[in-house]
Amino acid sequence: MNFDVNTIFQIAGIGIILSMITTILKQMDKKEVADWVTLIGFVVILYMVATLVNDLFQEIQRVFLFH
Repeated sequence: MNFDVNTIFQIAGIGIILSMITTILKQMDKKEVADWVTLIGFVVILYMVATLVNDLFQEIQRVFLFH
């Protein structure tokens, strides 16, 4: 499990960029598109976190079950 601080910065960077894009789109009266951008960004971040949790469980299994 190669956990880096880079992953946290990537998630934070995606969140900042998404909030900027969402704000711009809402100011342009494109609320529906802004909602879709937010949803897609949430799914991407959720996938990244799920991958990290999977790696964590793999590491726990390796340590305690000696596989």
